Amino acid sequence: MRVVLFQPDIPQNTGTILRLCACLGVEAHIIEPAGFPISDRHFRRAGMDYLDQVTIVRHDSWAAFEAWRARSGGRLVLFSTKAATPYLDHIYRDDDILLFGRESAGVPDDVVNAADERLVIPIASGMRSLNVAMTVAMALGEALRQTRSVFSSEVGTGSR
Repeated sequence: MRVVLFQPDIPQNTGTILRLCACLGVEAHIIEPAGFPISDRHFRRAGMDYLDQVTIVRHDSWAAFEAWRARSGGRLVLFSTKAATPYLDHIYRDDDILLFGRESAGVPDDVVNAADERLVIPIASGMRSLNVAMTVAMALGEALRQTRSVFSSEVGTGSR
């Protein structure tokens, strides 16, 4: 399972998502350009010391990401407010690549068309969207619930 952020705009969201990936033992990918430098203090603060604990793969463009995906395999699962299939109705696989768009603009049509699956997290009528970090947490939580019967010994319970 991998989480991919398409050209993220907000450093705090990206830092929070990378912290989530670190805690859950999930590889994170960033398709550039990002809307902020990776050295941004807000990004570092949101990720805290967890950034050293997560595998981050950076792709300098959508084309570079697609070349990587062709080599590595995996089903591209796009989360979009414009999708029709609810994320809870989807059957996830261990090698899924969960893709999330930019906070400001989502993803362009060519990215939508490249996705193998398009999922939505249903929200109340009249609301635009969830925060991307919340969307990743909900989607990744469900995907891992379906694919991991018990977390590996490398991933703790999170309780203290």
